[in-house]
Amino acid sequence: MEPIILASSSPRRQEILKLLNIPFKVIIPELDETPPEGLAAEKVPEYLAAKKVDAVARSLPTGSELPWILSADTVIVLDGKVYGKPESQEQAVEYLRAFQGKTHQAVTGLALYNGNLHFVTTRTSITSVTFAPMSQAEIDWYIETGDWHGAAGAYRIQGLASCFIKKIEGTNSSVVGLPIFELYDMLKEQGYSIIE
Repeated sequence: MEPIILASSSPRRQEILKLLNIPFKVIIPELDETPPEGLAAEKVPEYLAAKKVDAVARSLPTGSELPWILSADTVIVLDGKVYGKPESQEQAVEYLRAFQGKTHQAVTGLALYNGNLHFVTTRTSITSVTFAPMSQAEIDWYIETGDWHGAAGAYRIQGLASCFIKKIEGTNSSVVGLPIFELYDMLKEQGYSIIE
């Protein structure tokens, strides 16, 4: 299999590529992740994923052969508002208070650059996540664990937050940040086989 450049520092995304036995190296893109004014919340991750692929492609040495580049971006959307990674403990508490007892969407956008065809394909995966009602003591306990650090929406579905997740409609890997079905489908469509 040809190696893929993963335009993400996420350990979870790296774990998924390892699970699929896809050889990869990480190049973290440098870009402003502010979406354009008026872009619908559900479109933000796909837009940012494409921007990350472009930033990595531009960072490679001039004249180098561009390989496969993969990027993903995840946001949490509740009532049309985007919840990214909290910048403070207070913001993480605010996020969890907003989510408790409600259903929100975990939206992950994917972008894949095919160096052979000089073509970028994108895809979006949306999963609905329902949190059970949470007491202040439960929110405080979760915040104290530190599990919220660096996670969109202040939680990781594969971590301790699963204590409070009542229902999920969609795929777990999409909430984790790299939807396996969509990734496999995109690779297959582009002629990249993981079945050998």
